[in-house]
Amino acid sequence: MKMLQRMVTSPLEKAGIDINGDRPFDIQIHNDRIYSRVALEGSLGLGESYMDGDWDCDDLPEFFNRLLRTGADRGSSGLTGTLFLFAQKLWNQQSITRSVRVAKQHYDLPAQFYANMLDPRMVYTCGYWANATTLAEAQEAKLDLICRKIGLNAGQIILDVGCGYGSFAKFAAEKYGATVVGITLSEEQLVHGTKLCEGLPVDLRLMDYRDLPKHFKAGHFDHIVSIGMFEHVGPKNHAEYMRVLSPLLKPEGLFLLHTIGGNDHGGSEPWIERYIFPGGWIPSLKEITSAVNGNFIIEDLHNFGTDYDKTLCAWDANFVAAWPKIKGTEARFNDRFYRMWRYYLGSCAGTVRGRTTQLYQFVLSPNGVKNGYESVR
Repeated sequence: MKMLQRMVTSPLEKAGIDINGDRPFDIQIHNDRIYSRVALEGSLGLGESYMDGDWDCDDLPEFFNRLLRTGADRGSSGLTGTLFLFAQKLWNQQSITRSVRVAKQHYDLPAQFYANMLDPRMVYTCGYWANATTLAEAQEAKLDLICRKIGLNAGQIILDVGCGYGSFAKFAAEKYGATVVGITLSEEQLVHGTKLCEGLPVDLRLMDYRDLPKHFKAGHFDHIVSIGMFEHVGPKNHAEYMRVLSPLLKPEGLFLLHTIGGNDHGGSEPWIERYIFPGGWIPSLKEITSAVNGNFIIEDLHNFGTDYDKTLCAWDANFVAAWPKIKGTEARFNDRFYRMWRYYLGSCAGTVRGRTTQLYQFVLSPNGVKNGYESVR
C-alpha cells in the first residue's frame, strides 16, 4: 500500500496540493482505498473514488488546474485508461448506431433538470464573457456574436447542427429574422426546443448529420452553425462531417464551428466518457484543420477558452443552489449523482483554467471570402 500511496501523493506534492490541508484546493482523504484505485485506474479511479466519497475538495476547478499546470497528471491513465484509449483509436465510437448513446445518457435528462442549471435561454455551451457579468448576459452575447460573425440577415436560412434546446434557433429567428433548421439526436431536447420555438420559422428535427443530404439539396443553406456538437463527432468521422456539410452551404455562405479543442492531440478522458459523454472526443487543432482541408477555407479563428471556466462555475453554482428541489425527484438523482455532476463541472473547469483545453470558434467558407473576411469580436 505504501508504494501505491506514494504513486498518488507524489504528483499532488508536485502540484503543491496537501493531503488533509486547510486550503480550498487541498484534498481531504476519507478512505485509503483511493490510493489503489487511482494507482491502478488513473483518472477513472480518481473520479469514481470521488463519487463514492473516498475524498473531497472544496475547490475542484483549482485542484485540477494545479495538477494540470505542473504536468502532475501526465501518465495518469492507468491500465483501464490505456485500454480505453486503445479502443477509441481502434473502433468508431461515433458510428450512426452508437452516436445516440450520448443523447440517451446525457442530453435526455429531463429538460427541467437543465433549466435549473442553465441560463433562461437554456444554452448548454460556453458563454462569451467579454462584456458580460452574468451567465444570462454571457450566453446572449455568445448567440449574438455567432450571428454577427456569419453576417446573418433577415430571410436567410440557417442549418443548426446539434441544435440543443433550440436556443440559437429562437434567438436567430427573433432577433435577426432568420429561418432555422435544427437537428438533434435527443428526443428530450427536440420536444422542449419545439415548444420553445413555437410560432417562429424554426424546424427542429430528430436527425443524424449524416442523413442531411437525403433531405436537403446542395446549396440549400445561407449559413451553417455547429455549436458544441463537434465534440461528439469523433476522429474517424471528422472529415466526413465536413464533407457532408460543405455541399449544403451556398457558395457565398459561412459556416461557424464552435467547439472545445485540445492543444497537442485529440483525446477523451475515461471518466468523462463513461459517466458524462459516451463516445465524446475533444479534437486537437491539428485534427480540426486536417478535416477542414479540402472542404472549407479557414477565414477566422477565435479562442476564448478561459470563458468556459466562468461558464462551468456558473452552472455549478446554479446546480448546487437547485439541488434541494432536484434531489429525489427521480431515483437517479441521489447523492452519488450529485457528486458525479459536481466532479464533471469542476474537473472540466479545471482543464480550461489549466489551459489544456480551449474553446475555438472557426469561421469557414466554401471558397474563400472575396477581399477577405473581417474578424468580429
